[in-house]
Amino acid sequence: MPEVMLRGGEVDGLTLHYVVEGRGPAVILLHGLGGFAESWRHTIAALAPRARVYALDLPGFGRSAKPPGPYRLPSFAAAVHGFLNAMGLGQAALVGHSLGGAVAVTCALIHPVRVERLALIGSIVPGVALPQAWGMRLLAVPGLGELLGLCARPRHYKAAVARCFHEPVRDEIDFLVDHDYATRAAGPARAAWLATARGLPDELVRQQPAYRRALATLDHPFLLVHGRQDPAVPAAHVVEAASALPRAELRWVERCGHFPMLECPRAVHAWLGEFLAGRPVPR
Repeated sequence: MPEVMLRGGEVDGLTLHYVVEGRGPAVILLHGLGGFAESWRHTIAALAPRARVYALDLPGFGRSAKPPGPYRLPSFAAAVHGFLNAMGLGQAALVGHSLGGAVAVTCALIHPVRVERLALIGSIVPGVALPQAWGMRLLAVPGLGELLGLCARPRHYKAAVARCFHEPVRDEIDFLVDHDYATRAAGPARAAWLATARGLPDELVRQQPAYRRALATLDHPFLLVHGRQDPAVPAAHVVEAASALPRAELRWVERCGHFPMLECPRAVHAWLGEFLAGRPVPR
C-alpha cells in the first residue's frame, strides 16, 4: 500500500500511509479517533467512480509514522496540507469523521484556498461546545490510560465500538478492531491515541472562543451528516455547528449512531457523491 514522506516545515520527514482509488476531482477522507484509512473502504468504493479518492492514516494512526507528538489539531492539519503538496494537489474536498472532521475544519481555517468544500460525518466541530465523556476524563488520569491500554484485548475494544452504533453491525465492528490489529495496538500507537485523546478536550475548550470566531469566516460549502442517535457527538453539537457555518447544509440519518457511513451507507454515500462529485452548492 502506498506511503509518502512529507517535506518541509514541521512535517518534514513524516511518513503517511494512504489508500487511493478512482479518477476525477480530488477527495481526501480523514478518519476519527482510533480509525484508519481502510475504515473508509465502503466510502472509497462508492466515490471512486466519480472522484480521485485518498484515504489517509493520520499521524499516529494506522501505518503512518508515530512520532512522540504533540497530537493537536494544527499538527494534524499540517500533515494534511503536506499531503496535498506531496500529491501535487492544488485543492481538494475534505471528508472527516469525528476527529477527522475537526482536522478538516482546522485545515480549512489555516489553508482556506487549498480546501474546496467539506463534508463532516458524525463530526466534532472546533468552536462549538462539546461535553467531555466520562471515559475521556478517566483517560486523563496519569497512568490510568496506560494501564487500561496494556490490559485491553480485542473483545474490550469491540464492546466499546459497538456502543457507538445505534444497532451494532458485527462485521463492521470486527473489521474496525481486527484490521491490522498488531500494528494499531502496539505501544507507539497506544501512546499516540492517548496523547490525542488527552490533548483534544483541552484544546477544544481552551481555544473554543477563537475557533468560534473563525468559523464565521469560512465561505466553503459544508455538508453535515449526523446520526440522530449518535452517542459520541450529541445532536445539539451539530445543530449549533450548522448555525455557526455560513454555508452549511445539515442532513440527519434516523436510527443511526456515530458511524453513518457504515450504519446507513446507501443514503450517506448518495449524499456524498452528489455533494463531492456533482458539486451542488448548499445555500
